[in-house]
Amino acid sequence: MKFRDRWRRVVSILMMTVCFLSVVIALVPLAFILFFVVTRGIGAIDLDFFTQTPKPHGEVGGGMANAMLGTLIVTGLGGLFAVPVGILAGIYVAENNRSRFASLVRFSADTLNGVPSIVVGLFVYALVVLPMKQFTALAGGVALGVMMIPIVMRTTEELLRLVPSSLREGALALGATRGRATFSVVVPSALPGILTGVMLALARIAGETAPLLFTALNNHYWSTSLVQPIATLTVQVYTYATAPYEDLHRQAWAGALVLVALVLGCSILARLATRRLERMHVGGH
Repeated sequence: MKFRDRWRRVVSILMMTVCFLSVVIALVPLAFILFFVVTRGIGAIDLDFFTQTPKPHGEVGGGMANAMLGTLIVTGLGGLFAVPVGILAGIYVAENNRSRFASLVRFSADTLNGVPSIVVGLFVYALVVLPMKQFTALAGGVALGVMMIPIVMRTTEELLRLVPSSLREGALALGATRGRATFSVVVPSALPGILTGVMLALARIAGETAPLLFTALNNHYWSTSLVQPIATLTVQVYTYATAPYEDLHRQAWAGALVLVALVLGCSILARLATRRLERMHVGGH
């Protein structure tokens, strides 16, 4: 027995060590990416970068103010299109888990989630850009929304399935209909997690480039029109990074830093909102 206990302890320590090393190895690439982006981009961050539009290629200076605004507009359009559809689809699949149609919807969402983003861009190009005969911010929002739907749907479904069945059964026992029990008891219980999933999905699509090249294209001027091409940070960074000018390379690193900060901000907001809603939910009980 003593030998077995010692062997179990050795195996336990060994596995814990392997897990710790795996975590370190997984964090090393992230640490290097953050280090390079911060060290290369922080020097190009100034007031002009946030307030001015791009200068003609070859001229020093300018900024990405129009691209930042465009990113917010396109990402907001994608969320406006995808969040209601994704959440309602997730609720349907979770509440009709055993039906064949729900299984088909789940399989379709998983397949769509694995489709390369450039294919989504080509699809929306054929669906929206060609009929309108021009690149538009609306097409960019549709492309990002298509990519966001399966993420929101699957997150909503999984979180609703984690809600204890006793809550639903209690609501039904009190005379509530199935729909009322779902929307007044089950969904509010999973709302903090759903909100977190939505915020993370927004952060995910905010860093996409390929679908925007076929839909929103780019614009070097101020533009808030939904039916005109619009600048975005990702496309602007890509354009500057492939340009033959050192000042544009410097601004590309700055744009990458802003993108990283945007993703980090979405993650922090998701955590804060989740904690707030959890406290309100606990206080309500």
